[in-house]
Amino acid sequence: MSSQPKSPPASAAAPDDAEAAAATAALIEQGRLLFAAPWDFISAAPTIETLPPMQGMEIALAGRSNVGKSSLVNALTGRKALARTSVTPGRTQELIFFRASPELTLVDMPGYGFAKAPKEKVEAWTHTIRAYLRGRVNLARVFVLIDSRHGIKPVDEEILDLLDKAAVSYAIVLTKADQVKPTALPHVIAGVEDKIRKRPAAFPVVFPTSSNTGAGLAELRGAVARLMAEQG
Repeated sequence: MSSQPKSPPASAAAPDDAEAAAATAALIEQGRLLFAAPWDFISAAPTIETLPPMQGMEIALAGRSNVGKSSLVNALTGRKALARTSVTPGRTQELIFFRASPELTLVDMPGYGFAKAPKEKVEAWTHTIRAYLRGRVNLARVFVLIDSRHGIKPVDEEILDLLDKAAVSYAIVLTKADQVKPTALPHVIAGVEDKIRKRPAAFPVVFPTSSNTGAGLAELRGAVARLMAEQG
């Protein structure tokens, strides 16, 4: 009489999944601790000549005006007023540097797309941004913020083209994800993934976030912690 083989216990059925989950949890905790440190404003640089000295690893946030960059900086760092928020698109006209430790600096880049400024000033900002992207050797990644409600627009494609040409690693962060129906969000993410799939400098993972609800912030902090581990 033959006996049926016994199934392995559930705890041993998928060791790879358990290890992956543990690694993810560890990164999220590292990210939490990293961003829980006191954050301070360092400097505001309107030109390439006024950039602060390079120190540690830099992460930059880029995006259309009014996409929520300042809100994301505040939400990530747990500081309600670290970065100024404004209902006036294009108010941030400088590269704004924030630092929690010698190892990590966040850079809030000028918003693009709706800047209410003379053409000559916009061109000067563009020159500064390009020079910063190409010459900042400690810049580990640019997080390009995209409004979840609208997806990647032609004006966003321009900055992605610039990053590809400069060979600067970047990842897409979807903002205001709480303002998209839960059933529609996976389709938004898939659409963005499809648009960046063949871009040479694009990181393949898309990060949906909400500064209002805190959704996705732990994963984004974990991604920064992973970058720091890779750089170290």
